[in-house]
Amino acid sequence: MQVLKQTDFNFKGQKSVYHGKVRDVYNINDDLMVMVATDRISAFDVVLPEGIPYKGQVLNQIAEFFLDSTKDIVPNWKIAVPDPMVTVGLCCEPLKIEMIVRGYIAGSAWRDYAAGAREICGVKLPEGLKENQKLPTPILTPTTKADAGHDQNISRDEIIAQGIVPEEVYSQVEKYALALFERGTEIAAKQGLILVDTKYEFGLKDGKVILIDEIHTPDSSRYFYAEGYEERLAKGEEQRQLSKEFVRKWLIANGFMGKAGQQVPEMTPEYCNEVSLRYIELYEHITGRKFEPASDCGDLESRIERNIAECLAKLEKQG
Repeated sequence: MQVLKQTDFNFKGQKSVYHGKVRDVYNINDDLMVMVATDRISAFDVVLPEGIPYKGQVLNQIAEFFLDSTKDIVPNWKIAVPDPMVTVGLCCEPLKIEMIVRGYIAGSAWRDYAAGAREICGVKLPEGLKENQKLPTPILTPTTKADAGHDQNISRDEIIAQGIVPEEVYSQVEKYALALFERGTEIAAKQGLILVDTKYEFGLKDGKVILIDEIHTPDSSRYFYAEGYEERLAKGEEQRQLSKEFVRKWLIANGFMGKAGQQVPEMTPEYCNEVSLRYIELYEHITGRKFEPASDCGDLESRIERNIAECLAKLEKQG
């Protein structure tokens, strides 16, 4: 199985390329964005040394599924999916925040709560919560979007006071984020899953708020299986989940949390394949579709480059 860890293409009209933690993003004439979902995997804001087979395809196709399933709520950036690992869409000016919606207290929010925090991003939390318990209502816990290093928690009031996002835009983004979470929760429930928490990113195009990037993928979201949830909660047992949290827990168990001086544990081919199967499982579970691995006959990079170039030529012809 081929793994795509990085691309370095040069398309007609290309102005820049940005290599993110997981995606390679190409700017075409400040008009179009080509987003290649690589097989890189990150945790604790660190890109891990090994790629995960089919992870890029899984992420891209889950994002495609949810962008199509939510376009009645908010306009999104997607125009075309010319390759299973690629989305081409509108080039937007990204807002410098990520909107994290939490329906349950889990992950980093639980770690903060267990350490004594009773307020996250300006949102007060009740006493007596248990790990993975459903919150009275979903809450928004935004973070700043760091170009490098760790994203930082920030409150609504701080975002507006610091002029990071104008209040009228932020109010619109809040409504969109909660409505998207509600739709994601409904879709997950039909598949026997619980959408625990997720993040959304938004941008502006001609002054209009647009949903950008991926949504409801295992890189941006946490899912529990609904079956057995209440029993496990009552017993204080870990929930069965489909998300990247199992990778974080494996890293923590092996002494890595992204801190200075810590070494990433060895990621064997067997471990990488196990992670791949977990990603495929989530794809099939959340979309209700069978995963069809893209043909890796020949060279993966060449296939992707060819498909993107054909798509861009077609879009240019359409004007």
